[in-house]
Amino acid sequence: MNTLYEAVIERLDQNNLWQFPGGVHPPGQKERSNTQPIQRMSIPEVLYVPVKQHTGVEGDIIVTVGESVLKGQPLTRSSLPFAVPVHAPTSGKITEITPQPSAHPSGVPEMAITLVPDGNDTCAMLKPLSQYQQLPKSTVIEAICDAGISGLGGAGFPTHIKVSPTKPIDFLIINGIECEPYISSDDRLMREHAWQIRQGIDVLNYLIEPKCIIVAVEDNKPQAIEALTIACQDSEHYRVVSVPTVYPAGGEKQLVQVLTGREIPRKGLPADVGCVMFNVGTCYAIADAIFSGKPLTERVVTITGSAIEEPQNVWAMLGTPVLHLLTHAGYLPHKQQEQHVIMGGPMMGFTVTRLTVPVVKITNCLLVPAKNELPAPEDERACIRCGFCADVCPATLLPQQLYWYSKSKEYDNAEEYNLFDCIECGACAYVCPSEIPLVHYYRKAKADIRNLRDEKDKSDKAKARFEARKARLLAEKEAREEKHRLAAQARKQAMEKSDSGAKDKIAAALARAKAKKSQSTENSESPQSTAQEKKAQVQAAVARAKAKKAQTAQNETTSADKKAQVQAAVVRAKAKKAQTAQNETTSADKKPDADTASNNKTSGTQVQDQPEMSDAERQKREKIAQAIARAKARKLNQQNSSGDS
Repeated sequence: MNTLYEAVIERLDQNNLWQFPGGVHPPGQKERSNTQPIQRMSIPEVLYVPVKQHTGVEGDIIVTVGESVLKGQPLTRSSLPFAVPVHAPTSGKITEITPQPSAHPSGVPEMAITLVPDGNDTCAMLKPLSQYQQLPKSTVIEAICDAGISGLGGAGFPTHIKVSPTKPIDFLIINGIECEPYISSDDRLMREHAWQIRQGIDVLNYLIEPKCIIVAVEDNKPQAIEALTIACQDSEHYRVVSVPTVYPAGGEKQLVQVLTGREIPRKGLPADVGCVMFNVGTCYAIADAIFSGKPLTERVVTITGSAIEEPQNVWAMLGTPVLHLLTHAGYLPHKQQEQHVIMGGPMMGFTVTRLTVPVVKITNCLLVPAKNELPAPEDERACIRCGFCADVCPATLLPQQLYWYSKSKEYDNAEEYNLFDCIECGACAYVCPSEIPLVHYYRKAKADIRNLRDEKDKSDKAKARFEARKARLLAEKEAREEKHRLAAQARKQAMEKSDSGAKDKIAAALARAKAKKSQSTENSESPQSTAQEKKAQVQAAVARAKAKKAQTAQNETTSADKKAQVQAAVVRAKAKKAQTAQNETTSADKKPDADTASNNKTSGTQVQDQPEMSDAERQKREKIAQAIARAKARKLNQQNSSGDS
């Protein structure tokens, strides 16, 4: 159950804080580097700017090889919610965009942009938002994202996501706890730039609107506490709280519990208990982005260890190779048995694989220990079940159980024992008498589990795609079958409609047949009238035949008359022709010729050397011939008539 807000405020006013379980008290070793102000470094000869320097996804690269860039110019673009852009730390020329050794325990190469500085350090145009309170919150949040700001305390979570909580916030916690040995970068930043940190807190207060703001600083940093108290004294809304020095009091869950008495649930977030937390370095970067318009291109890094001639804190450009920082601080390799550089502190840091590894946004320290400065790693021995690791675990886990399950790769059991609640603080390994590198096993187990989850996610996505394709094909098949069924149903209905029409026709035919049969029945009941009708029909047919025959005979007679008339006309024509020939002969000395004889022969008259006839005789003969022709025609007509009868 969460502690009530009023009870928390009362205990804060009394400086009566809660405690988290476990914890250790390693030697601080901070006085090596926290006595000198933060120094400026020379510009390195080359910068390797990793594309991804935060928790989330990398942005899209928007520069090309050979392109000249200005200081603060974006090199990538934020295209997704959890993407944060990176910027050019100085002006120069892009020479390569290739994988480079990463700031990671494995040193696995990651995509990086190689920038060769031109030495001018020319800055791009800046766009400050000094009147941010008069702007929409979305505009201010967008400016924070565009400035490439992510958590500088170690996790590297995108800041623009954290400043947009979905739940009411009671406490905005500013983390000034720097509990790990040797590191003093936040201490020097709070001493020298307390007012700018206050400005960043003001911006967060505007965006989040918490009920109370708590600035937490360890009690071994009195100068930092004083500087922040002065910076925040004009607002009773702000409380600077001194926290007991216990490692790892700077952990998110541990600090929330110390200040508010509220415990963040497993797999939960501080917002679930009404809290949100930011590092003092993040507040400084927010103030730089809003009031000066500067993107995040540099951070304070502690360079310390007995193998460093001048331990100090420096402003290091992001992408600066480790070797350049060591050279600046006076690296003494002869004090080491072998080259050994730790990025981070002795508890949670890791050994860099190469000195070309670049400084990134979460790099807060480079520890270069001399030989015998840190306990030399001894051979791992068997666990004696002493329980010391469980006593100091700030997350109240059972480290020995997690060790056995992680080592044997029984990852299901390791997860049952809340492996992912481990904050990898290293307190368990610090007190282990068997020199077991417990955190090493936990990190490896977490990485393996994440890889297995990624593979399972890919498999599940592939299965989902397969199931979706299968469902789509089945749906298409069902759609086709439904289409065919509807078509068949339509055809069946059309056939039924056609059959009904045929049935109607058949019914009509049957009706006609029945009517005809009924009529036939009626006719059979009166046979006499039927016979009379048949006889009358026969007589009518005979009469029609006779009329047709008479008509035919009449037509034939008409044809004979026409034939006789034609013959008579031919005779007349011949007679006329003979007369014409005779006249021509008379005019030619009245001598008969072959033509006259031929004409006489043709006309049926046999004239052989007859003497010349007078006109009266010729006319007489013509009349006789015409009378004979008419007599023949009449005779032929009579014969035809007698034949028809």
